[in-house]
Order: sequence, then C-alpha cells, then structure tokens
Amino acid sequence: MTNTDLKALELMFQRPLEPAFTTRDSGKTVLELPDSFYTDRYRNDTEEVGNRFSKDVDLKIPIQELSNVPSLEFTKKIGLKNQFSLFNNRHREIASELITLFMSAPNLRQFVSLSVYTKDRVNPVLFQYAYAVAVAHRPDTREVPITNISQIFPSNFVEPSAFRDARQEASVIGESGARVHVDIPQNYTASDREDEQRLAYFREDIGVNSHHWHWHLVYPTTGPTEVVNKDRRGELFYYMHHQILARYNVERFCNNLKKVQPLNNLRVEVPEGYFPKILSSTNNRTYPARVTNQKLRDVDRHDGRVEISDVERWRDRVLAAIDQGYVEDSSGNRIPLDEVRGIDILGNMIEASPVLSINYNFYGNLHNEGHNIISFAHDPDYRHLEDFGVMGDVTTAMRDPIFYRWHGFIDTVFNKFKTRLNPYNAGELNFDGITVDYIEAKIGKSNTKANTLLTYWQKSSADLAAGLDFGPTTDRNIFASFTHLQNAPFTYTFNVTNNGARRTGTCRIFICPKVDERNQALNLEEQRLLAIEMDKFTVDLVPGENTIRRQSTESSVAIPFERSFRPVGADYQPKAADELARFKFCGCGWPQHLLLPKGNAQGMLFDLFVMISDYSQDSVEQPKTPNDACSTAYSFCGLKDKLYPDRRTMGYPFDRRLPNANLTELVGAFGNMAKTDLRIVFNDRVIDKA
Repeated sequence: MTNTDLKALELMFQRPLEPAFTTRDSGKTVLELPDSFYTDRYRNDTEEVGNRFSKDVDLKIPIQELSNVPSLEFTKKIGLKNQFSLFNNRHREIASELITLFMSAPNLRQFVSLSVYTKDRVNPVLFQYAYAVAVAHRPDTREVPITNISQIFPSNFVEPSAFRDARQEASVIGESGARVHVDIPQNYTASDREDEQRLAYFREDIGVNSHHWHWHLVYPTTGPTEVVNKDRRGELFYYMHHQILARYNVERFCNNLKKVQPLNNLRVEVPEGYFPKILSSTNNRTYPARVTNQKLRDVDRHDGRVEISDVERWRDRVLAAIDQGYVEDSSGNRIPLDEVRGIDILGNMIEASPVLSINYNFYGNLHNEGHNIISFAHDPDYRHLEDFGVMGDVTTAMRDPIFYRWHGFIDTVFNKFKTRLNPYNAGELNFDGITVDYIEAKIGKSNTKANTLLTYWQKSSADLAAGLDFGPTTDRNIFASFTHLQNAPFTYTFNVTNNGARRTGTCRIFICPKVDERNQALNLEEQRLLAIEMDKFTVDLVPGENTIRRQSTESSVAIPFERSFRPVGADYQPKAADELARFKFCGCGWPQHLLLPKGNAQGMLFDLFVMISDYSQDSVEQPKTPNDACSTAYSFCGLKDKLYPDRRTMGYPFDRRLPNANLTELVGAFGNMAKTDLRIVFNDRVIDKA
C-alpha cells in the first residue's frame, strides 16, 4: 500500500462523468492507464490523449495492470446514460454483483486497478454507489475519504442555472481572480400559493438529502453478507426514518401545517404535486414532475413491473404477522416478534433486503415498490420514455412531500407493532438512587435567558468543483451560496444527585412539542410519537451532587456543517490526526444546522426531557475492532464495524407506550427523569456564515 494508491482512490470520486485518464485534483494529478484500460473510443488514441492530459501536472500515478480482467457484461442492463435507482430490483442486483466484485479484489493496488478499469465501462451513478460502498467496507480503504454525494453529482441538489453561472465564473475569472459565489435561490420549486412550499427549506436541504444517501450507502440492502448483515440494521431503518418523520411533523407545526396524512391508500389521487427543477447527472434531463391530483397506477416498464395489488398484499401480510405476533420463514417456522428482535425483523422485511428478510418471497418488497409506484406515476408504462421522478432516487427522494406521506404509512406499520408491546414498567424506567434535580439549555452569549433557543437563516457555501465535469481543470474551487436554517449553539446543564456509590449512567435528551398547529395541547401518546432525539451520551456519577454540561455541537445525532459541505482536496483537510479521521469518514449523520426545529417568531413551546438510565443495563460488549472515528452521529448511523452502542431499543423510552397519563406525571413518578419548558424562537433574517 502506498500513498499514491490512496490518492488514486480519492480521485475516483472527482469528475465522475469524465474518462479516468483526464486530470483531477484541480489539474495537478493524472492517472497513467495501461493501454488495455482505455475504452474502444480512445484505444487507437492512447498516446495522444495520455500525453495531452499528462502535461503540466505535479503528480502522475501509474495504474497497475489487472491480474484478472473481469467481465462487466452484467452491468450493461443499465445503460451509461440511464438513471440508477436503489429501489429497482434489477438495479440493486447489478449493484450487489459490482460491490461483490470490488470487495473481492485481492489487495489495495488491484482494487485501485479494478476501480479505474471499471469506471469508464459502467453507468456512472452505479459506479459511484458500488465504489463508495466498497470503500466504506474494505479494511484496506479505511483512510480513504468518501466525498459527499452533493459534490460528486451536484446537479441532484442544485438549481440548474447555478451551473451555467459557476462555469462562467470559472472560465472568465482566473484562478487568482476574485470570483463571486454563485447564488442558489432559496425557493425555486413552487410559489407561496403551495402550502407545502413552507417546508421546502427542510425537504430540499442539501445536508438532509446527503444524509439520506450516505445512510443507504452505509446500510445497503444487497451485496456480500459482511456488507449487508449489520447489527440491528432493520431496527435502524425504522428508527432513522421515524426520527426524520417526527422532525418533519414538528416542522409542520412550526409553519402552521397539520401532521402528514399517511399514504395508506395507493388507489386514490395524490393531491400533492411536485416539480423538482433539478437535473439528472447521467442524461442532463430534468427529473420528471408529478402534477396535482395524480392517480397512481400499476408500473409496467422494461426494467421493472409492480402492481398496486402486490403492495397491498404485502402490506396485509405484514400487518397480519404483527397481529399474530410472529412471522413465518420460508420453511414455515414461526419466529416471534418479541420486544427485543421484533422491530429488527420487521425493518428487514419492510425495506426488504433479500439477504436479511425472514421470507422475501412471501412478505415481499413493501417499502421499495411503494417508492417505485410513486416515482413512475407520470409515465408508468414508459410510453413517453420518461425516467423515474425524485422518489426513485435516494439522493432526491426527501425533496418530495409525498416521501413523508409514504414513510408516514410505513411508520404506522412499525407503530402498530410497538403498540402491541406492553407499556414500560417501573423496573424498566427507573434508576434507583439517581435524581435529576435541574435541567436547562442556554445559548452561550451573555444576557440570554435559560431555555430560550434561537434559529435563523444562514447563507453558506459549498464547493462544486469536484462534480463539474468537462470544465476548467485548474480550478481550486467553484463555490455556490445557499440559504439554510441554522441554530445558535447552546449548552445543556443538568444537576444530578447520586445517592449511592460511584456509577455510570446514560443521559438521554429529547424535545417534545407541547401543542399542534392549532395550539391544541398534545397528550403523552402524541408527544411520544413526535419525540425528537437530541443527544445521548455516557456520564460518570460520583456520590452526591453532579453537574453535567454538554454542548449542542457534541450531539450523537448530528454532524457538523463542515462535514456535510467540506471542500475537496488535501489543502482543506485538518492536520490533527483525530480531526482528520472524523473529516474523512463522518458523512452519515443529521445536519447540525437542522438539529433544532425552526420554532416560530413568538417562541414555540417544547418539553425538554432528560433521563439518566442505568449504564449497566445499556452497555454493549463491543468486538475488538479499530475504534470508529465517526462515533459522533451513532444514534442514526451506528458505529463502523461495531455493534450498535446502546442495548436499549432505539428511541427508548419513547419507542413504546408509557405507564402515565401525561409527561408531567411520568417525570413525577421517576426521579431519574426531568422536564422543563423550552422555547424556540425563529428570527427571520439571513446571516452570512463567518
């Protein structure tokens, strides 16, 4: 293994539509390919193109010949200019085979060669997905940073006219000139006549959609067993999407909109239209729109077929299994849906991993095929030669209001199971001898009130250079400015009394909305389903009084802004080893700038809930694998090569029914819990990021 091997792998994330022999790293580096690596288009011109792109570069990285040249015929079913979808069964099978091929490379240098050889011969989005999965899971590529998807394929995230302006700036203003930042409009998909547009800042946020892509990269449904079969993967599918839905519904309350209506009937018209106004990276076409009151129909296309009745049948079988309390495997054995493994079994059935589903042929492919039916609503039989809409792509699905309606339905299925379980009892909730005496959250500035937090708009920039193919090669950066929600950093302070010997606890922090969009008080069950996890961490408790302080930026849910929108290249990487490790690997996590809901101008009221649970009941004995640099966002993303670091079910204690009538009674009954009123004030002004 050499540094140039790792450098070559990092460069493969740049300029994804350009041939592998073109310059990368702002025109400073080129890969020197064996003649056999050139595609038929360039095979007769290898010397000419090789010499052309090798001029005036700082580094030439020779690529080794392949010891075994693979057949890539299996990838041809996805054309080079076709869209690629993880919801499409055929596409997933092809991706699985390609991931397996990458994972089987015998050493790092041969993996480099295999990746370079494959890149120009397969669909570019398929390649980037399978390649990133392999980089994330091979033990010899732990040091390779995975570039954020918004920087690889920026057209999936950015309004198209921004690219014209970006290329103009790059071409007209030289490297030493003072380029302006290209501005991406804040609201460009609909006018204020559309109520759903009030949530565009959430749905179309670059960090939100990047997180969704990266989560599915870390937790693929197909591929080698060691890649797919991760600890509590099905449960994490449930919980991560449940938390997204809770956050979205609370954002709706902040904007005077009612909760999402679950899409539990695919045979009625869909009132929500969506016109995405973004381009497909592979064919430069816009993602198709869905008109208002669109009727969903059976999909009958050359690359996939699904009937609405299929989805209804799978839904009924899953619901029947929940009612019965067990599922049946392909041999007819009954596996109980208990409080420990039940949610994990259901998660792997509903997202339908063929590798992990208890009985894929019987329980079907409920979640993914729902995405497919919705994403092809505009052209279900391919008569207009249109590709899927944004619901067919994990990088864009969360932009569409119907994503939250479909996942609202999926969440009701999971919650049906959760409500079958007994409510938590005192033994499962209490931590004897521990009392939470006082809690507050406070912005760090002087003269600020405790438990009053602030949100506002912020204008920030992202570097588009890595994903702008066939543009100037000497650009160090091409920045686009965009406006997003932001929150003022704050500090939690808790006073906890330990009336026993020294021990360890797990501090769990949630916020729960107190009222809905009509200012009507929410009951405990409603609050439970809308509880937003803010943080979770271990605390050492000495006998007597303890003061616990925790910064909002340390959240176990979120990743910092800089990891969502990091510039590309070594010049921008941190120098400290621990910071460099986190910078390279930590792409999965909720964006820090959306850690808090928006609130409103008057100050929206929440319950700030804090619980200290018994760490001896929470702890997990981990395998002796290298420590994961990305432990900061483990609540949503787990830990690389380790078990999920909390033995309790995800969302505890709000994942199941609670034994009290309201939240006040709950915290009154258990000393290891406390709550206080929290006010989130939204300031409608834009502040430039420093």
